[in-house]
Amino acid sequence: MSKTENEKDEKKFSDVLKISWVKSSLILGAVIITISIIILFLMKYFNFGSSQLFSDTKAFVNEYGLVGIFFATILAGTIIPLGSLALVAAAALLGVPPLPLVLVATTGFTIGMIINYVLACKLGRPFVIKKLSPEKLEEISGLWGKWGWILYTIFGLIPVLPVEFLSLICGLLKTRLDIFLILSFIPRFIVFAILAYFGEYAGVWMGIA
Repeated sequence: MSKTENEKDEKKFSDVLKISWVKSSLILGAVIITISIIILFLMKYFNFGSSQLFSDTKAFVNEYGLVGIFFATILAGTIIPLGSLALVAAAALLGVPPLPLVLVATTGFTIGMIINYVLACKLGRPFVIKKLSPEKLEEISGLWGKWGWILYTIFGLIPVLPVEFLSLICGLLKTRLDIFLILSFIPRFIVFAILAYFGEYAGVWMGIA
């Protein structure tokens, strides 16, 4: 392939970020991150960690947090916007041990992705169109046809991008299940691990760990 063709492909790949629903996901993610940082500073400034409400919340989360995270991430994997990423960071902030937290969250999310895959595989295009729009389905199918598993991995590694949409495409196209499972689990494990350890260190910084 010539240099000109390579540059053309790279340009086209960068154009993925210009797609309206991708751009809106990135903007929403930036807003959420900014608000979360502001909340952390406010919590530290007002010494929220010394309040009885915080103590009660922390005790509850440590007792039942993993169960809640498990079911929340299953639902998040099935395109129900429950903010699983924020829940993982918050649970770590409140003292849930990072390793079991990450394993539980990643397992739950992967189960949610499997549900998407199976439903799309069994129910076909009409089901997928109900979850997406025909236009979005066409866009994602085009992206998948060009980049396939590379795109799936990238979406899995960037928390705010809707990798859940791609799981429907995988089911619709009946892609290899073993690759689907691996690339559903590993990228999200990395993301949840980063968020969990960020939450843990944020707790130390705030003096509430």
